[in-house]
Amino acid sequence: MKQIQNRQIVLDTETTGLDPRQGHKIIEIGCVEMVNRRLTGNNYHQYLMPDREIDQGAQAVHGISTEFLADKPRFVDVVKDFIKYIDGAELIIHNAPFDVGFINHELKLAGDEYGKTETYCTVIDTLVMARKIRPGKKNNLDILCKEYQVNNAHRELHGALLDAELLAEVYLHMTGGQSALKLDSDDFASSAGASVAKKISKDRKPIKIIKANEDELLAHQAIIEKMGDDSLWK
Repeated sequence: MKQIQNRQIVLDTETTGLDPRQGHKIIEIGCVEMVNRRLTGNNYHQYLMPDREIDQGAQAVHGISTEFLADKPRFVDVVKDFIKYIDGAELIIHNAPFDVGFINHELKLAGDEYGKTETYCTVIDTLVMARKIRPGKKNNLDILCKEYQVNNAHRELHGALLDAELLAEVYLHMTGGQSALKLDSDDFASSAGASVAKKISKDRKPIKIIKANEDELLAHQAIIEKMGDDSLWK
């Protein structure tokens, strides 16, 4: 797959339970693609048949039933398409060890030739980021949505794609602002908060340029010498 520079994939999963070592499986994968901090609309969403029952506690969280998944593909059936989608991207995940642990478990079951998530991607954990920004506070997705004024009123149950979409907005706020959520490239300047250039009046006086004198130049050079040979200014 041709790698795209500055490509990020916000990823979330839903599972049958909490621990893949106890045989729990992924039942939903949701991914949202961003390139240069802009949503592209090239998302990935897949329900999966886990070949096992779903824990009642897990089903209460995401609302996905075994009956609903009966006709869905297994992970091994979609593994190549999934790898092709994430390959070369930077994954953004909230509580990354949980999701990456499940994905790596599924990759191992699919075949040793598929390696691990880290074979294809780097990973950013937004939970770790949030704990550094908000130490000592709860940092689940609902709370972060409230903190950054991301509308999650439609989130009655967890869902992988919905949670990935919300996390994408939260991540943009956490890392310097919601630079570009619109898909329309014509709206880039306004969505990125770019300032509009103003036309300079013809009556404006020329800018006065003040050049450094000889003493000032020598003083400047002396400071640079003190910085050493690795100085950027050299």
